[in-house]
Amino acid sequence: MLDEFLPRYDVNEVHSIGIGAAPGAVMDAVRALTAKEVPLLVALMAIRSVPALLRRRRPPVRGPLLDGFRKSGFVKLRETPDELVLASVGRFWQPVGGLRRIEAADFAGFAEPGFAKAAFNFEIARVGERTVLRTETRVATTDEHARRSFARYWRVVHPGSALIRMAWLRAIRRRAERHSA
Repeated sequence: MLDEFLPRYDVNEVHSIGIGAAPGAVMDAVRALTAKEVPLLVALMAIRSVPALLRRRRPPVRGPLLDGFRKSGFVKLRETPDELVLASVGRFWQPVGGLRRIEAADFAGFAEPGFAKAAFNFEIARVGERTVLRTETRVATTDEHARRSFARYWRVVHPGSALIRMAWLRAIRRRAERHSA
C-alpha cells in the first residue's frame, strides 16, 4: 500500500476494474502496456508535452508505458507479484513538470520546500473468479506555496487525470484478457 511511502497527502485518486484473467497475466499487462494502447493518454500527454517539444526535447513514445515514466524521472518504490509502486518529485504545475531526480530510498523523507511528491500504484487482488486491479495516485506538497500552486494545477488537470487512469485500466484489461484467451 502507498501508506508506507506517502501516508499523508493533499490529493488522491482511486480507480479499479475487474479483469477476466489470472493475477500474473494482469501484472504482465501492467508492465508491458504501451502508450499506443491508451490513445487518450497519448493525446493528453501530447498537450502537456508542447513546452518540451518547443524546447526540442522529445518525450519517450516507444516501449512499455512504465519505462517512459521511469525515463522521465519516476522511481520504482516497490515491485511484488501483486503490486507496483512508482513515484516522483517535481513541480508538476510548471510547464515541463519540473521533475527532480531522486533515489527511491530518498522519496519518503523528501521535504525540500517548493515541491510535490507523487506516488501511484497498481495493486492486484483476486475476488471470486475475477482479478481486481486497483490504482491509486497520491500527491503531497512540501510547503504552503507548493500546496497553493499544485491546487491550482490540480483543478485544471484532475478531470483529464481521472480519464487517463480509467482508460489505462481498460487498456490493461484488454491486453490481459487478450493474452489469457
